[in-house]
Amino acid sequence: MYKLLLVDDEAEIRNGLSLYFPWHEIGFEITAALDNGRKALEFIHRNHVDVMLCDIMMPIMTGLELAKELHDCRSRLKIILLSGYKDFEYAKQALSYNVKGYIVKPTKYNELYEVFSSLKMELDQEGPRPVAATFDEKVTAEIKSYVEQHYREVTLEDAAALVHMNPFYVSKYFKEKTGQTFTDYVVQVKMKKAAELLNDIRYKTYEISEMVGYSHAKNFTRTFKKYFGVSPRAYRNERYAGKE
Repeated sequence: MYKLLLVDDEAEIRNGLSLYFPWHEIGFEITAALDNGRKALEFIHRNHVDVMLCDIMMPIMTGLELAKELHDCRSRLKIILLSGYKDFEYAKQALSYNVKGYIVKPTKYNELYEVFSSLKMELDQEGPRPVAATFDEKVTAEIKSYVEQHYREVTLEDAAALVHMNPFYVSKYFKEKTGQTFTDYVVQVKMKKAAELLNDIRYKTYEISEMVGYSHAKNFTRTFKKYFGVSPRAYRNERYAGKE
């Protein structure tokens, strides 16, 4: 069964879709029914969802805003938008966010059945998805990869812009998901790179300091000693002493 998330601010519609449509018959299981886009986004962050049937006009966060957030984060979740607005501009904008379908209210049983039967076939052809690849894991992996590639000058603001989140939220989010602060992770990446460079005798300590993003060698030495328990010079000497 594929996990289906229902999102609509009208309780009557949520209940009707949840209780009176034969989702199991065509291979779907309702994992939650929520009343706004913000709640849906938070739910998707923490749970595996394959498909979302979402109202386009809702308070707090609209269906289009939610679709854009998921598109920007390169989510593989399939989205079908539901709306009472017969407006081509909505449909056109939805398609730009890779929305799979657009159903106009009031929903017709046959149309709903056909759309989701087709979507089931598409999901089957794609094959099983790794459950481990959750939204949170994708976001944290994206941030970590960016830090590893830009450790010399990376900032929290850069990482937040990459995943389209507020810097303050990213700081809390990264700590919650990884158990490590963003700053500590950046230091970890810098120090491991510095240790790698210290194995190359072509580079002087102050040069390595600049190469990993420290403009003042004293700050680099202090941070390195705090991380490894020895100064960069002592670390290099111990390494070469061990090779003799």
